[in-house]
Amino acid sequence: MTASHGQPTRTPDISRVDSSPPTIGGRLLAGVLGGLGGGVVFGALMFMMGMLPMIASLVGSTSVAVGFIVHLLISVLIGLALTLLGAGLLDGTLRSALLGVVYGALWWVLGPLLLMPAALRMPVLTVDGSSLASLMGHVIYGLILGLIAAGVLRRR
Repeated sequence: MTASHGQPTRTPDISRVDSSPPTIGGRLLAGVLGGLGGGVVFGALMFMMGMLPMIASLVGSTSVAVGFIVHLLISVLIGLALTLLGAGLLDGTLRSALLGVVYGALWWVLGPLLLMPAALRMPVLTVDGSSLASLMGHVIYGLILGLIAAGVLRRR
């Protein structure tokens, strides 16, 4: 197709609505929404596996509801860390999905294998059936986080 002056017209790149770097507000929104999206899905899995009382024990409770709230707060904080520090890496659907999966696996090591057991005075780096189920949940969380955050950042 040519323009009226004989010059070919360009098809605009619509992969990113705004090509300027994401604002801090956009990064915050992407982290919160991505963290909540992944956290709700992962939280439902944790509920089905009976893991929420252990999360609640981080704040001295055994309540499933408290465990879910603590889990969502952690999910948002982890989402914010990704979008505040690595928003530029969330470029494209496949790349964002892969980054999310790797980020979720990293938090599986940091969270349930290191930080949580240390906080609860339990052995660290214990890999068993429960921790492998947790890996699956963290990978799903990361996938959802990466995709939602990238989608929000593309629109900001």
